[in-house]
Amino acid sequence: MDFVIVLAALCFLMFVAYRGYSVILFAPVAALGAVLFTDPGMVAPMFTGLFMDKMVGFVKNYFPVFLLGAVFGKVIELSGFSKSIVASVINLLGAKRAMLAIVVVCSILTYGGVSLFVVVFAVYPFAAEMFRASGIPKRLIPGTIALGAFTFTMDSLPGTPQIQNIIPTTFFKTTTWAAPWLGVIGGVFILICGMGYLEWMRRKALAANEGYGTNLVNEPAAFEHEKLANPWIAILPLVMVGVMNKVFTQLIPDLYGKEVSFIPAVIGTVKPVVQSVSSIAAIWAVEGALLVGILTVFVFAGKTVISKFAEGSKAAVAGALLASINTASEYGFGAVIAALPGFLFIANALGAIPNPLINEAITVTSLAGITGSASGGMSIALAAMAETFIANAQAAGIPLEVFHRVASMASGGMDTLPHNGAVITLLAVTGLTHKQSYKDIFAITCIKTAAVFVVIAVYYATGIV
Repeated sequence: MDFVIVLAALCFLMFVAYRGYSVILFAPVAALGAVLFTDPGMVAPMFTGLFMDKMVGFVKNYFPVFLLGAVFGKVIELSGFSKSIVASVINLLGAKRAMLAIVVVCSILTYGGVSLFVVVFAVYPFAAEMFRASGIPKRLIPGTIALGAFTFTMDSLPGTPQIQNIIPTTFFKTTTWAAPWLGVIGGVFILICGMGYLEWMRRKALAANEGYGTNLVNEPAAFEHEKLANPWIAILPLVMVGVMNKVFTQLIPDLYGKEVSFIPAVIGTVKPVVQSVSSIAAIWAVEGALLVGILTVFVFAGKTVISKFAEGSKAAVAGALLASINTASEYGFGAVIAALPGFLFIANALGAIPNPLINEAITVTSLAGITGSASGGMSIALAAMAETFIANAQAAGIPLEVFHRVASMASGGMDTLPHNGAVITLLAVTGLTHKQSYKDIFAITCIKTAAVFVVIAVYYATGIV
C-alpha cells in the first residue's frame, strides 16, 4: 500500500502537469496527499519542515541564476543579436539545418558550464527566430533544446561541468573525465538518434504544410532595425558567459578559500554568518558570468536595449519567477516522496536486480523519474546504495569509472517525465504546453535512456572504458 500511495502521487502530478495545471499549486497537493494516506498526523510537519524547507532552499540558491538567465536572454533578444546570429547560421548551414544549429548552440553552452535553465532562457530567442525563418513548427523547439541541453552534454561527454557529472565523483572517488570513451560513444548515439527523430518530425510537418504556427504565446519581440549587428559581436556575449564561467569557477575558491564568515552590523549580540564557498562557488561563477554577458550586450548595443529595457525586464522577471517557483515546487515534492516508506520499498526492490551495471542504471533512472530530478534522484540512489555498487564493482572486476558514467547518464534518462522542473521551465519559457510539445521531449528521453544500455552493452562486448 505504501508503494501504491507513492505511485499514485507521482501519476497524479504527471497527469495534472500534462493537462496544463499549475505545478506550483498541485506539487504540494500531490506530496501532502501521499503523506495524508501514509500518516495523517504528519501532513503539517512534512509541509513546513520538509516541503517548504526544500522549496525555499532551492529558491535561495537558484533564483538569482534564473533571474540573470532570463535577463540575459531578454537583452540578447532586444539588442537584435539573436536575429544577427540566426541570419548568419542560416546562411552558413542553410535553413534546413536550423535544428542542428540550435542543438550545437545548446551543446556549446551546456558543455561550457552554463546552467541548463540558463541555456533555455538564452537560446529560446535564437530558436524562435530560426524556426520562424525556416518555416519549422514552433512546437518542435522544446524537443530541439532538450536534445542540445538536457542530454549528451549534460552527463555523457567526459569532463562536462554539469552537476549530474560531478555528483558521482564524491561517491566513487572518480573525476569528471571518468570512462571517456563510453561517454563519447553514448553522446554520439544520442546526437545521431535525436537528430534523426527531429528531422523526421520536421519532414512530416513540411509535408503537411504546417508552418511555424499562429496565435502563439511568449513570442520574442521582432527586431525593428534593418541593419543587423556584426555576427561576431552578436555571439560575443555567449562566448563571454562560457569563458567567464570557467574563469570564475577557478578564481572564486582561490579568492575566498573554503568558507567566508562575517558579523552583521546589527544591534545586540549576533552570531557570525558563515558561508561555505565550496558549496556555492559554482553558482557564484554562473551568476558572475551572466552579469558579464549582460554588460557585454549593453556595451555593444546599449542604446537599442535601454529604450526597451523597462518593459522587457518586466517580462524577464515574470518568467524567472514562474520558472524558479515551478522547479522549486518539484524539488519539494521529490523531497517529501523520498521521505515516505513507499519510496524505500521501491529503492529496495530495485536493488534486487542481479547485473551490477543494469541494477545501477535502472535504480538511478527510476529514482530520477520518481523525484522529477536527475541530480536529486541520483543523489538519493548513490547515498543509499553507493557501498553496494562499489562492492558489486569489485566483485565483478568492473572499474568504478564505468559505474560513474552509467550513473551519470542514467540520471538524465527518465528524469524528464512531465513533472520535471526543467521540462516545465522549458515549456513555460517557450509558451507551449505539454499537449503541444511533450511527446518530442519524451522521444528524446527514451533515446537518452536507451543510450545508457547501449553504453553498458559496449562495455561488456569490448571492455572499453
